[in-house]
Amino acid sequence: MSRQSRKGVGLVTRFTIIFSCATLLILILAGFVTYNGQMRIYKKQCEANVRNIGEYLEIMLEAEGNKIKVYQDSYIRFFNEVDIPYDFDSFKEAEATFRKHFAEEYPNKALWVDVEIKDMPEWLQKEWLVYYHEYWIITFEQARTAFDLPYTYYLLMKEDIHNVVYMIDGERTRRQDDGNLLYLGDEYYNDPEVYKFEWKTWKTKQKQNGYQEWDNAWGHTYAYYTPLTIDGETLGLIGTEVEVAKVNKDIMNNTLSILMGIAIALIGSMLIMLGIINKYYISKLARLETAVGKYTASKDPSTAADIEKDGHGSDEISSLARQFVALIVELENYIKNLVKTTQELQNSKRREQDMSELANKDSLTGVRNRTAYDALQKELVINLNKGDSRFGFAMIDLNGLKQINDTYGHDKGNVSIKKLCNLVCTVFAHSPVFRVGGDEFVVVLRGNDYNHSDELAGRFNIALAEIAKEDNMEPWEKISAAIGIAKYDAEIDSTVESVLKRADELMYIRKQEMKCLNKQET
Repeated sequence: MSRQSRKGVGLVTRFTIIFSCATLLILILAGFVTYNGQMRIYKKQCEANVRNIGEYLEIMLEAEGNKIKVYQDSYIRFFNEVDIPYDFDSFKEAEATFRKHFAEEYPNKALWVDVEIKDMPEWLQKEWLVYYHEYWIITFEQARTAFDLPYTYYLLMKEDIHNVVYMIDGERTRRQDDGNLLYLGDEYYNDPEVYKFEWKTWKTKQKQNGYQEWDNAWGHTYAYYTPLTIDGETLGLIGTEVEVAKVNKDIMNNTLSILMGIAIALIGSMLIMLGIINKYYISKLARLETAVGKYTASKDPSTAADIEKDGHGSDEISSLARQFVALIVELENYIKNLVKTTQELQNSKRREQDMSELANKDSLTGVRNRTAYDALQKELVINLNKGDSRFGFAMIDLNGLKQINDTYGHDKGNVSIKKLCNLVCTVFAHSPVFRVGGDEFVVVLRGNDYNHSDELAGRFNIALAEIAKEDNMEPWEKISAAIGIAKYDAEIDSTVESVLKRADELMYIRKQEMKCLNKQET
């Protein structure tokens, strides 16, 4: 049987048949659709209701025309200077007080015809604000009660700081300093990221399709905002909120009954399907997982035989088992080849490293040779170009090597060279040492040795002086050497080579001084 025919009746087809039957059963018994449908209708009715109430209040406010703008300006100016009883239930008393005082102040004159609010004295403007504010609070409260809304209000928007002022607040608040008086100027920060619908309505000055949904003191509500525009100027937002109440008890009970039937049918169907899947598929997968885990832990290729037992079938799991067997065999061969190749690479790398060390090591002293110094000098040039100028050189030359070679032989001369090398490596323990000639050594000063180069040079010369005092040493052991030290100086040096040249010159000067001293002593 071909791979394609095996795959055709595999897991995909069987799971499709099983879950298609389950889906059909769920669709037949989906009584909850009734609940969702009725809730959607109820929600639309609530949304339409709250929108209509906002438009109703908008019409009432617009009918007052310019009075609303005067009212709003007066509120902003005097809200914290007027006293309004908290529990007033009519604006008539405040209206009568204002009209009496207006008639006394302006006999035989009419408000809005002969006299504007702004032309009145402040005390009379405040009386008018009290009366007019009570009127609109009662109007908003009556609208809320009539249409069974939890909350109605009128907002002043401070867009620059994203604050809103509840100018007409359908939910009264007592003043903290006097609980018998109404609190005015209630202001809050409304984050534009949270109150997106509210601020979008204000910025566009247009009614929006949508609602601000939230949970607050009045329950789970939908808030709708209607912009109030008078004479082309948008003054504020009318806010109306409606509570999304639960549907009636009968709808809920019927829906629960349907859902109970669906649950029973669904659980039964799932148990049957799980039994089938477990028997024919999951158990096979578990065995495959165990065998693969065993191979992962032990890397034992004999595990392939256990996996191959589940490879006889026409479904995807059987196909996967066969592929795992092939993979294990191929991986085992690959690992063998990889181990062999890795070993060869390691041997080659080790040989290369040994050759590199030999190429860069002085055969006599074991320190680095001229080739290694040339490589490091290139590195110093690169670093200097990058701004790293903290380096220097110690140039050291063995005195009298030719005389030792001519008198005692080259073997003794080699002893002198090695003894000088040991002394240099001991003194300059933290710097690389190079033998760059028969009797010449270069130390590249970095780090701590760079910082204490003069001190180290002194230690070097003292050590040579101590050797010179020894009477029981052979002539080739009583080594003498000259040292010259130079550090990079930007005012003097332009290259790495110039620093080395200065060190060499100082070393030569030291060598001449030592010759003069030897002649004087002789």
